[in-house]
Amino acid sequence: MEEDLEHPNSSSEKRYFPESLDSSDGDEEGVLACEDLELNPFDGLPYSSRYYKLLKEREELPIWKEKYSFMEKLLQSQIVIVSGDAKCGKSSQVPQWCAEYCLSIHYQHGGVICTQVHKQTAVQLALRVADEMDVNIGHEVGYVIPFENCCTSETILRYCTDDMLQREMMSNPFLGSYGVIILDDIHERSIATDVLLGLLKDVLLARPELKLVINSSPLLMGKLSAYANAPVIEVKTKWPVEVVYLSGTQQDSFQSILRLILEIHRSGEKGDIVVFLACEQDIEKAYEIICQEGSSLHPDLGELVVVPLCPKEKCTLFRPADDTERRCHVYQRRVVLTTSSGESLIWSSTVRFVIDVGVERRTVYNPRIRATSLILQPISQSQAEIRKQLLGSSSSGKLFCLYTEEFASKDMKPLKPPEMQEANLTSLVLFMKRVDIAGLGRCDFMNRPAPESLMQALEDLDYLAALDNDGNLSEFGIIMSEFPLDPQLSKSILASCEFDCVDEMLTIAAMVTAPNCFSHVPHGAEEAAVMCWRTFLHPEGDHFTLINVYKAYQDTALNSATEHCVEKWCHDYFLNCSALRMADVIRAELLEIIKRIELPYAEPAFGSKENNLNIKKSLLSGYFMQIARDVDGSGNYLMLTHKQVAQLHPLSSYSIIKKMPEWVLFHQFSISENNYVRIASAVSPELFMELVPQYYFSNLPPSESKDILQQAMGHLSPISTMKKEQDVCEKCPDATEQRCTVQ
Repeated sequence: MEEDLEHPNSSSEKRYFPESLDSSDGDEEGVLACEDLELNPFDGLPYSSRYYKLLKEREELPIWKEKYSFMEKLLQSQIVIVSGDAKCGKSSQVPQWCAEYCLSIHYQHGGVICTQVHKQTAVQLALRVADEMDVNIGHEVGYVIPFENCCTSETILRYCTDDMLQREMMSNPFLGSYGVIILDDIHERSIATDVLLGLLKDVLLARPELKLVINSSPLLMGKLSAYANAPVIEVKTKWPVEVVYLSGTQQDSFQSILRLILEIHRSGEKGDIVVFLACEQDIEKAYEIICQEGSSLHPDLGELVVVPLCPKEKCTLFRPADDTERRCHVYQRRVVLTTSSGESLIWSSTVRFVIDVGVERRTVYNPRIRATSLILQPISQSQAEIRKQLLGSSSSGKLFCLYTEEFASKDMKPLKPPEMQEANLTSLVLFMKRVDIAGLGRCDFMNRPAPESLMQALEDLDYLAALDNDGNLSEFGIIMSEFPLDPQLSKSILASCEFDCVDEMLTIAAMVTAPNCFSHVPHGAEEAAVMCWRTFLHPEGDHFTLINVYKAYQDTALNSATEHCVEKWCHDYFLNCSALRMADVIRAELLEIIKRIELPYAEPAFGSKENNLNIKKSLLSGYFMQIARDVDGSGNYLMLTHKQVAQLHPLSSYSIIKKMPEWVLFHQFSISENNYVRIASAVSPELFMELVPQYYFSNLPPSESKDILQQAMGHLSPISTMKKEQDVCEKCPDATEQRCTVQ
């Protein structure tokens, strides 16, 4: 997403009556005779004066001059590639032109859908385009993002996240509702976008009337043109940007950033500042440092407003200042702190300065040990170029690189690595197995995933009983694919149907899927926050603590007169209100899926001893591959599947009460400086051996922990032992190896 027009958040206040067409901003087009009014072909109503004002701004976008060429190629070709820099206008204008094309053929093949990598851009683009088309959001133009659908059956143009269109292919594999599909920002190389690009090749063969438009950065054009073999629309842009390389600043980047910000602010040059940092932890640290220094600046210099932009936390964008801010007598300079994932979220035309540290912390999955590593590495040359393009609308922008030109040319790779080559592919393989039922099992990936990652994903799905003896989806696997969750979490929900704790398991699933419900604590308030959080601690572990937090939030929302009271309660308890709202939405959708596929749903019984045990059984049914043992009694946990040692997170309930269980089931672990295990609950060896698939246990490497678990086998009941022996016969290791074949 690129453009920088200043639009309101919604076009729902549509002018339906001629008298309201009078312009309030002095536009000459605002006063029109009724008989001369032009009707909007999308809704049949007269255009408002705002439409003509925005049309002038649209015509000034670099891409506008390519409209005729694009429409011509769209008529002649099934695939069209649009190559353009950030801020050229391709993300907002191309979908509107495609809507005009569908209108011209009376929607006989369907409407238009445009994918985005980030949900923030999908929402804001839909709002903007509805405003530009002079129609209502949620009617002619809408959006679909995880756990939110703002569309109707009459929606002409939809923006959606790429993963939502991917999920739609499970029930509608040939996407018959659409006449034009637009894959936007394909250079970001997300898994869902790469999968869609591969699968759509087969869909295009099956549907000759379908059109595919691919929007990308020019830096990917060489690879993309060879892959898609389609005509290319090149949008030419020239941005006057001054690039300043600062050597010797990477070792002390925070002080270098602070010094640059203060120098810019004291210079008197107008304009906002965007700072690209390595990770969200760096955003938190920089936020505190800059706020502290900014508070001591002379008032005559103006106010430094620090804006942390963390895409995973909130659905917000950095937009132009509103009218209230413009009328403020004191000059305000905004300093935006973000990471690589925020590159597409900068929409403001007031940005004049960009500070780039040149490195990022990437999450890379290792299939051999089933764990992710947080690796600090240089950004790509394509990412560096996109950050430079954020200054495109500035008359004299400046890019400060906290690295040398030599570093940029030698250490930075040309292109951003595809997410598919660095991520856990278990969810992807489950999806591919599901669409294989509809005959779309083959996928022509632009970059093939590593065979080792595919084999590990197939093996994990086999352990989770998602595959049958022929390597196809089992009934369990088909039901698991219905949930928009990690397969392990889906399996835990299915197991909870057997153990009569679906209500509690849905709450856990929603809470671990939503952003962290515990707010970032300002420096000096740590002790007060921990005291508040003690209210919610549960002796059985962090999963149970999350249930307590959610129940307390629900009770507060039910008994509060206004939303403000709920927000105040969250603030007082150092809880993230937006994260809890999201958990509420996620849980409602999961419950709807449970009811739709008619799974059994028991009444909640949280708090009883039997219910606690059943919750742990459900968790173990999905997360038996994520077990660790305290090897020395001091909180050093050794992973069961490999030799990594980790500690419980300091905010874990066990860390707060300073009582470490011997065995824990954990939700998340990353190899990094701290090696923290997050969201952990105590389990017993006997319970683990009762629920773990025997063929998984037999494949574990020899270790002291495995010996202890083997001894626990003797404490199981005879019925459980017989069940284990039956599992070994049905699924021996040799048979598993034969089934795990890549299609």
